[in-house]
Amino acid sequence: MHYLVVIEKGETSYGAYIPDLPGCVAVGETVEEVKALIAEAIEFHIEGMLEDGETIPKPTSIAHEVEVLVKTA
Repeated sequence: MHYLVVIEKGETSYGAYIPDLPGCVAVGETVEEVKALIAEAIEFHIEGMLEDGETIPKPTSIAHEVEVLVKTA
């Protein structure tokens, strides 16, 4: 399965979360680190859900980038 990962830059680190897997998050000092950590977090999260007998949600989130021209004074 392919899940959408949202990565956000904070003041001192990067955070990542999966909209389709509530509670699945990771934080890292670099984009590369947070990407590796969220991949591990997804596997761990799904393993826990399976152990608890929960249904694994299918990926439904999508991303779309929009370019906006911003005029400055």
